[in-house]
Amino acid sequence: MNPATALATVLIDELARCGVTDVVLAPGSRSAPLALAVHADSRIRLHVRVDERSASFLAVGLARRSERPVVLICTSGTAAANFHPAVIEAHESGVPLLVLTADRPPELRDTGASQTVDQIKLYGTAVRWFSEVGAPEERPGQVAYWRSLACRAYQRALGPYDPGPVHLNVAFREPLIPDGDLSWCESLESDAPGPWIRARVGSPSVALHLPPTRRGVLVVGDGATNVRRYVAAAGMAGWPVLSEPNGGARYGDHAMSTYHFLLGTPEFADRHRPDVVVTLGRPGLSRPLLNWLSQADEHIVVAADMTRWPDPTRSATQAAQVVEIPIPAGDDTWLHSWRRAETAARTAIDDVLDGAGLSEPRLARDLVDALPNGSLLFSGSSMPIRDLDQAMRSRRGLRILANRGAAGIDGVVSTAMGAALAHNGPSYALMGDLTFLHDQNGLVLSPREPRPDLCLVVVNNDGGGIFSLLPQATLRDPFERIFGTTHGVDLGYLAAATGTPYTFVNEPGQLVKALRGEGLRIVEVRTERESNAMLHGMMRDAAHAAVREVMS
Repeated sequence: MNPATALATVLIDELARCGVTDVVLAPGSRSAPLALAVHADSRIRLHVRVDERSASFLAVGLARRSERPVVLICTSGTAAANFHPAVIEAHESGVPLLVLTADRPPELRDTGASQTVDQIKLYGTAVRWFSEVGAPEERPGQVAYWRSLACRAYQRALGPYDPGPVHLNVAFREPLIPDGDLSWCESLESDAPGPWIRARVGSPSVALHLPPTRRGVLVVGDGATNVRRYVAAAGMAGWPVLSEPNGGARYGDHAMSTYHFLLGTPEFADRHRPDVVVTLGRPGLSRPLLNWLSQADEHIVVAADMTRWPDPTRSATQAAQVVEIPIPAGDDTWLHSWRRAETAARTAIDDVLDGAGLSEPRLARDLVDALPNGSLLFSGSSMPIRDLDQAMRSRRGLRILANRGAAGIDGVVSTAMGAALAHNGPSYALMGDLTFLHDQNGLVLSPREPRPDLCLVVVNNDGGGIFSLLPQATLRDPFERIFGTTHGVDLGYLAAATGTPYTFVNEPGQLVKALRGEGLRIVEVRTERESNAMLHGMMRDAAHAAVREVMS
């Protein structure tokens, strides 16, 4: 057996023993040994994409929803560079990704050989661990090295306290395909039924016990873990819960779905300064929330990894792996005050949305209301996740995800597909037109590829809608060209080019019917940027007025 085939066979076998079930491949020549080994392994579900960027974000979606490492493979050269945005997102979001970049052997580097670039530590500090595997040789001891390396890479990607991407750079000499000879100087098999190395992870350190208080608040952002446990504890303590849509805690009687508007009302924010705030995950959608957090006297961040706790406001006073929220004595005056304001703001917002016809925030609200229990909703990272944050009501039975690690618009179609393929139930995605166009290659699927049950809801305002809500909108002359970026693309024709079923919606009552169906499909909703900006102002003004009235 040639060394390239031996290394690839052992590496893929060991990763499957560790628990890898999904591999995403962007085809190429130098990665042939890895591609053939994956294709021959019945334990692994293979996904092939011709665009490396789409492939990498598909892997991010699979790993994010399944919460276990997914292998990503490409050939040498710029193919590996195209993985970089997804590696950054996985790094910032804590997504377990195993990146295997095939490479030319050392003797071809810096010689001008085709498709040869410097791939050593290509992703810099955006990976948890990097290893140059080394060109394989037929000599005793190689199999133990390869298997132990695979186990180390898998466990480092998995975490569990600091999951993220791991990069193995695998150099192959020719020949790159099997030569028919099965002999090797030592056995390529492993006698163990499972991994070569079994990693044992200890329990977290002793919990931080908080002093009992009724005037506490639980804030839940992207990437939060152990959410149900903390929501239950906050409920017993009489604390309100302020959860971003993708935080997974916007449910139950303690959830404040309008917290963005409550804390944007200065009178309310001043009167509702808590004794303590406990934060899970990475909050970052609401500026009023971040401003309010920066004024907290006691702000405790819960983070599994004590080397990378999130604190964008630099207001954390303590960080802990585990926090115990005690049940305090006293009445529910604090919670009732939040609830009264929540009810008033919720009514005001819904009245504005119901009277304005089809709009982006109404679409976000109505979409969440319409999805069946057990659904997955993947959101774009620009306006859609903010519309969900400001407009969606509290509900159970829905999993919401978004690429909020680096908060870019790239790769959202592919990430949503990956998440849908890992989800057991119907899946939906909400994104803007520029986000959709940025990853339109994600729709290019071979008939032999696994296909998700995924409805892509695309809000088309013919450009970058979020900029209409930012100070850039006042720059009337250059705004449309360098911020608004009108594109004029007919999404129906794009859907037809890829054979993707397509539905157009222009009335609120058409949404529920348009969402029906199975498989990959597109629902386009047309909106207008200027009227959308005006509607957001109306929502804000109505909510603030309602909060002030109930406070008086």
